[in-house]
Amino acid sequence: MDVSTIQAKHTFRVQLPNTIESEMITISANKGDKLKVVADAWNTQSDCHYEWQICFAPCDVDLSAVQARFEPGGQLTIDVRRTGRHVVSI
Repeated sequence: MDVSTIQAKHTFRVQLPNTIESEMITISANKGDKLKVVADAWNTQSDCHYEWQICFAPCDVDLSAVQARFEPGGQLTIDVRRTGRHVVSI
């Protein structure tokens, strides 16, 4: 999983195999500023289960503002908005 961070958001990108379809992906916000991502192709025996737990610093992100995109070809992109206290205003 590739991670990039700017002042306004964290972006996570991962290339999943073509056996994974969008309905096989679950993203959930968990207690303690954690985001859990599970991709599970239950109909195959190999390359079928992927799981990440992403932990953020306390109060760093707004987990009610998570956006995910699943592109053709298996690219999953997840954007998580950072809270205002980490955005520097000029």
